[in-house]
Amino acid sequence: QLVESGGGLVQPGGSLRLSCAASGYIFSIYDVGWYRQAPGKQRELVAGITSGGSTNYADSVKGRFTISRDKAKNTVYLQMNSLKPEDTAAYYCNSVPSLLSWGKGTLVTVSS
Repeated sequence: QLVESGGGLVQPGGSLRLSCAASGYIFSIYDVGWYRQAPGKQRELVAGITSGGSTNYADSVKGRFTISRDKAKNTVYLQMNSLKPEDTAAYYCNSVPSLLSWGKGTLVTVSS
């Protein structure tokens, strides 16, 4: 089970930190990513971290978002800074590629 948390309403330029806790999976063996789905759009991968700790980002979030993981806690994080209205979406975590059952996600709304 994947449980995402940390979303909310934030003003443009603000920050949020999302968390994804995994139970029933040994998360550390997977490459893991944060995905997002905006209304009317397809789900997209915005940040990934390999089991070895290498990271990669979509161009749209590069320099603003940081993905990290705590293997001992079986948890992955997404630090989001300088948020923009176009970052508004439901955010989900999953392996890369997405092999696990999706969680419910956490909603991020960036609006003044």
